[in-house]
Amino acid sequence: MNLKYIGFICDYLNFKKLSRKSKRCFDFRWKSRYPCLNEKIPSHDIEPHYTYHPAWAARIVAQIKPEIHIDISSSLSFCTIISAFVPVKFYEYRTTNLNLDNLSSESADLLNLPFEDESVESLSCMHVVEHIGLGRYGDILDQDGDLKAISELKRALAVGGSLIFVVPIGKPKILFNAHRIYSYDQIMDYFAGLELKEFSLITEDNKKGGLLRHATKEMSDQEVYGCGCFWFKKEGRFKEPTN
Repeated sequence: MNLKYIGFICDYLNFKKLSRKSKRCFDFRWKSRYPCLNEKIPSHDIEPHYTYHPAWAARIVAQIKPEIHIDISSSLSFCTIISAFVPVKFYEYRTTNLNLDNLSSESADLLNLPFEDESVESLSCMHVVEHIGLGRYGDILDQDGDLKAISELKRALAVGGSLIFVVPIGKPKILFNAHRIYSYDQIMDYFAGLELKEFSLITEDNKKGGLLRHATKEMSDQEVYGCGCFWFKKEGRFKEPTN
């Protein structure tokens, strides 16, 4: 028998003795056991990308203070949390059932967003574009699906508006059908015409610092599979990427 499970049984029996002396009313029986055997450790690792990028983006939204924020398919935790302090409209390729005040949820295709040109003042799309065109979520296979999605984000963003954009960053690569990894230079080229207000980097090795605010291209180029966090503003008309 697994030593961890033996330890669980010992803990169960000891706790049962304690419970006999308690006046608290709980249904406590062996058949209701739920062993958690791998958590008696002094510390635990985190998943850096999805721990840090919503936290980074929430700080940007708090700084912008928009009247309403539009999010395209980012993490549900991000949308639900920031809806506590700003109205949020969340759009997802697949239907999502969310029921919170200050938050609405609708279905939308990132290749054909339901917004007028230059109409969105505060927009986010995080850890999404790298999937477009790879078929992972039932979408049509398209080598340039990500570029078409980026063009839609740029089209919808209002002059003076903010775009919060997050993708895997490091050595350019396609890991089919999961995602693409981009270089810093690629992203800056794809968003030519927008002003970069901030670039922050989530390092692949969390021991290197985790979230590095105001990071540099050189730091990004050191990564194999980091996470690039870009805050762009549209100060005027944009030009399409060259590749």
